[in-house]
Amino acid sequence: MTYRKDFTLPAELLEQVQEQGLDVLPELIRVIINTAMQAERAEHLNADLYQHSPERSGHANGYKPKTMRTRIGDVTFAVAQVREGGFYPQALEKGLRSERTLTLALAEMYVQGVSTRKVKAITEQLCGVNVSSAMVSQAAAQMDAELEQWRERPWGEYPYLFLDAYYEQVREDGQVRDLAGLVAVAINPQGKREILGVSVSLSEHEIHWRSFLESLKQRGLGGVQLITRDDHAGLRAARLAVLGGIPWQRCQFHLQQNAQAFVPHKDMQTEVAEDIRTIFNAPNRATADAYLAKAVKKYEKTASRLSEWMATNIPEGLSVFSFPGAFRKLLRTTNGVERLHREVRRRARVVSIFPNPASCLRLVSAVMSEISEEWLTGRTYITFEGSS
Repeated sequence: MTYRKDFTLPAELLEQVQEQGLDVLPELIRVIINTAMQAERAEHLNADLYQHSPERSGHANGYKPKTMRTRIGDVTFAVAQVREGGFYPQALEKGLRSERTLTLALAEMYVQGVSTRKVKAITEQLCGVNVSSAMVSQAAAQMDAELEQWRERPWGEYPYLFLDAYYEQVREDGQVRDLAGLVAVAINPQGKREILGVSVSLSEHEIHWRSFLESLKQRGLGGVQLITRDDHAGLRAARLAVLGGIPWQRCQFHLQQNAQAFVPHKDMQTEVAEDIRTIFNAPNRATADAYLAKAVKKYEKTASRLSEWMATNIPEGLSVFSFPGAFRKLLRTTNGVERLHREVRRRARVVSIFPNPASCLRLVSAVMSEISEEWLTGRTYITFEGSS
């Protein structure tokens, strides 16, 4: 057995990851420690699984699940077993004792796309096991496979759907590009939020949004009564092509921001914002339409471009009036998805530039899958019973 004593993570990275909370990926710990236990068993038996060797000293006997309570939550490991008994992998205990450092190392590994050689050194140092580069690659492939399975899982009926995108800097083909993370969040029939899917694309052009939306439909998404989104041209065209029969709500928050670009004088900004809020906070659609007509007329002479813009765009933010009053504040903006984006950025802040699209998709998927699980086990977002 060999050890690497000279490997250390930069102190700046350790401090930054501890501050940003990238120790929220328990699945990474499970995969690597499981791999380390398999390697330890192979060393104990003097043979790998299914390997015929005269030096073999026993036989593998599958795995026994063991749930351990850690600082980052309960993690269930697959403890390697030996038929003849007398074997217990030390990698599990050593790994858990070194949990914080191991988590930080794993975060760096998956975020920065480091080489399998470096990961091998990390695992040897922390788990006391000589893990081959092939086994490290296998563990990474297993993690990617599990995240892909999460992204491709089948769906059913979801009454409310939110669509939005945000950008990460990613190195691709020798250049640093801003790649779009396309995200779909929904509210299920039980009133809980779920993240339905995420995709990393070159842009928000129609072709990428269309592919993303088609994948949601192919996985069984149905029953959507309202789509809340911002006014991205590519998303608008893709929605018409794939989900054209479903009503949509343009984000009121972004509408209010967009309106300021048409205000001719700075001293009018507050007044215009208040008029738009009055429209959005109206008790019903008829009143909102009346307020809108009044505002359009009000600015016809003093801000003609604003008046024209309001007449065309504000109605796109009023679809929510067709739904129960108790739901409107929760359905009228994409602010909830924007908060999700900020949380993903906070946890991934240790990386200023992702080394490749795969590493970006890996970390974003891992963080979002965990957040989605938290939502499902947390509070109810919308209460359907008794709504009006």
